[in-house]
Amino acid sequence: MVAASAAKRRGEATDENPVRERILAAAFKAFTENGYAGTSTLEIATRARVSKRELYSLVGNKQEMLAACIGARARRLQMPPGLPEPHDRETLSHALEAFGTRLLREVSDPTVIAVFRLAIAEAVRAPEVARILDAVGGETSRGALRDIMARAIAAGLVDGRPAEMAERFSGLLWGNLMIGLLLRIADRPSPAALAQRARDAAALFLRLHPQPQKEAPQA
Repeated sequence: MVAASAAKRRGEATDENPVRERILAAAFKAFTENGYAGTSTLEIATRARVSKRELYSLVGNKQEMLAACIGARARRLQMPPGLPEPHDRETLSHALEAFGTRLLREVSDPTVIAVFRLAIAEAVRAPEVARILDAVGGETSRGALRDIMARAIAAGLVDGRPAEMAERFSGLLWGNLMIGLLLRIADRPSPAALAQRARDAAALFLRLHPQPQKEAPQA
């Protein structure tokens, strides 16, 4: 009970706390430099210039620090505010473009790519890195995209299964870009190029998913 209450208090802490921000920045830097398994809480505390007691109080253990680092980015992968409700194919296209542009911009950020590289590098020694990244970061974007698809289906604009349609749109959106970024064989596209990529993905997705034909009323 005490541990659960402490975890809840840590979860309610905001990133506006400068000491907490310093701890998370130190943790992220240590993780990317030394690997997750090769980083100790003592090293993080030393880098952040705090005691281990303060570190555990404000953020938690090493796994909770990693989740907090990823969660700070994951919040930006939610649906953009003011996204139009898809009531016709045009607004659905705009919604997919807006979400796709945001997703590309946030995930292609060098700090996020660094987290993906960390998860790959630690896949054997610390598989929890990949699990946290998928649960905190990946599910946030997938859930938001599934929601867009479910609304479009409810409005009669497309037909299919939200999860499968979300996966298809993601594939059209990314292509081989993520692999290129992870392997450092591709540069991060410009904001204009990312926006164009999202527009192209939305247009192709809608061509693959034409609007269902309404059944003619029976005489």
